[in-house]
Amino acid sequence: MNPPGPGANRHPQSILAIGSVAFDSVETPHGCVERVIGGSAVFFCAAASLFAGVRVVGVVGDDYPLGALAFLEARGVDLAGLVRLPGESFFWAGRYHEGFRTRETLATRLGVFASFDPEVPAAWRDSRLVFLGNIDPMLQLRVLDQVRSPGLVAADTMNYWIDGSQEALLAVLARIDVLFVNDEEAMQLAGEADPRRAARWIRNRGAGMVVMKRGADGAVLFGSGWTVDCPGHPVGRVVDPTGAGDAFAGGFLGFLARRGSWTQADLAGAVAHGAATGSCAVEAFSIDRFRGLSREDVESRAALVAEASTPECSGDLLHGLPGGQP
Repeated sequence: MNPPGPGANRHPQSILAIGSVAFDSVETPHGCVERVIGGSAVFFCAAASLFAGVRVVGVVGDDYPLGALAFLEARGVDLAGLVRLPGESFFWAGRYHEGFRTRETLATRLGVFASFDPEVPAAWRDSRLVFLGNIDPMLQLRVLDQVRSPGLVAADTMNYWIDGSQEALLAVLARIDVLFVNDEEAMQLAGEADPRRAARWIRNRGAGMVVMKRGADGAVLFGSGWTVDCPGHPVGRVVDPTGAGDAFAGGFLGFLARRGSWTQADLAGAVAHGAATGSCAVEAFSIDRFRGLSREDVESRAALVAEASTPECSGDLLHGLPGGQP
C-alpha cells in the first residue's frame, strides 16, 4: 500500500473499477424485474460515485442500452473504458426465496463477457485507487499488470473462483491491499472453521486487510493487529439484495477516495460507509435506490453505523503478518 501524496485530501481521487456490466432479471417476494441494468461495476459505481469519480473498464454487447448508464455518467462515472462488441451482454437471472436466506440462479449467459480481455486506457494506468470486481482472477491479474504503483488495490471474489481458480486467486492476494469476501467464502479459501483464523490465513498470503461481509449483520475489517466490527444499518423492507456487496465496496472505496488517505481511522469510516451504501442497495431493484440518494443520506446512515461499531486491538491475534499498513 502506497501512501497518498501531499495535498491528496484537497480533491477526491478517481477510482479505477473493473467488473461486469450486465442485465439482471430478478424475482423476490416483493416483485420481479426483467433485464434491468446490473453487474458488479454498475452497483459499485452507483455507490462510489456519491463520493468520487469512477473510471470503468468493462464490456457490453450491442444489445446494451448505454443511455441507461447516463445517470452514472452525470454523477462523474467515466465510461471511456467500456467496450461495446457485437453480440449479447452478460445476463443473469435469479430468484430469492422468502426471508432472503437462499438464492436460486435461474440463468447465466456470459455473452461477450466470455471473451473479456480488460484493457486499461493509458491515461488511467496511474489511478491511485483500484477496484477489481468479482471476475476471473486471471483477469484481475491482467489489470494489475497494467496499472502503475496504485496507492490502494481492493478485490472481490466468490466461491466459484475459490473452487476453480485458486492458484490465480492466491497470486491476486499477493498483490492487493484489501480483499472483500463473505465469512463463509473466507473460511472456504483458508480451509479454516473460524473467521478470524481465516482472516489471518488470507493476510498471511499478502492482502493487507480483509473485509468480511455479513449481509444484514454488517462487516468486520481485519487489519494488522486491529479489527473493526461494524453492524449493518437496519432496513425496513429488503426488496432485492443483488449487488449489495458491490455497493458496499463502492461506499468503502468512495469514502477513501474522498478522504484522500487511508489511516486506521479512515478505514474504520470506510467500513461504516460501505455498510450504509450496502443497506441502501437492498431497498429497491437494480440501482434504483441510488437515483435519488444524496451523499448526505449516506453520511447520516454511516454515522449511526459508526457509532455502533466496535474497534478492537488484537495484536496477539494478527500481529506481525505481512500486508500493507496505513
